Parts: sequence; C-alpha cells; structure tokens
Amino acid sequence: MVLTLLSVSFYVILLALLTSFLRFLKGPTCVDRMVALDTMTVVGISLIVLLAVSAGRNIYLDVALVYALLSFLGGIAVARYLERGI
Repeated sequence: MVLTLLSVSFYVILLALLTSFLRFLKGPTCVDRMVALDTMTVVGISLIVLLAVSAGRNIYLDVALVYALLSFLGGIAVARYLERGI
C-alpha cells in the first residue's frame, strides 16, 4: 500500500514538474517565468522529500530544507530585481 502511494505521488510530482517547466518555457512575461521557476523548486523539494521517505534516509530532508531556503532567498532577490524594472 505504501509503495503504491509513493509511486502515485512520484508520477503526480513528475507531472507537476513537467507542466511547470512548460509554463517556464512558454511564459510570456518574466514574472510568469519566475513563478514557474518557483513552482519547479517547490515541486523539486517535494520530490526530494519523497525520495527521503522512500529511501529511509533522513539526510535528504536536510538537503530539502537547505534547497528551500536558497530557493526562497533567490525568489526574493529576483522579485526585488523585477520590482525596480528591467
């Protein structure tokens, strides 16, 4: 049962990653691309957490936490850059 749920979650996360990547490629404005990139990082973090649960390795959770913090800081930096105009 757990393996089935992990497999289904894996495919749903991959689908979300693919749709976000398509939005990133197609996004007409920089803001759309930034939101798509932020979505891809959140989906990537959930993929890392899923891998941590399936592998039973807690060190991956630390990696996901650091990745989330860096993603948040990157998002703020890009938002500040876009706020002042390109």
